[in-house]
Amino acid sequence: MSAPMGTWKEVVVLKIKSGYILRDVADAFIVVPVGERVIDFKGLMTLNETGAFIWRKMEAEVSFENLLNFIVDEYDIDIEQASLDLNEFIDKVRGIGAIEK
Repeated sequence: MSAPMGTWKEVVVLKIKSGYILRDVADAFIVVPVGERVIDFKGLMTLNETGAFIWRKMEAEVSFENLLNFIVDEYDIDIEQASLDLNEFIDKVRGIGAIEK
């Protein structure tokens, strides 16, 4: 279910791969690879509160549309801007190889 960068609306299901842990450390949210993922991704990914909210939703299978609705409901944001921001976030997470295909 791989999608070209920036076109995630057409993907039926999005899910974070196992082997990544989201930690809340000193008012920051850090994605840390564990186990075999350390070989694939050497480093950390820092998220803001919204990014952590989305990440947590993506720990279980979720559609782009549902993610978008969660964001709009939680943050009272314009749906068009939320869609652009969500696509950008998913592109970044895909870039570190953390989305199941």
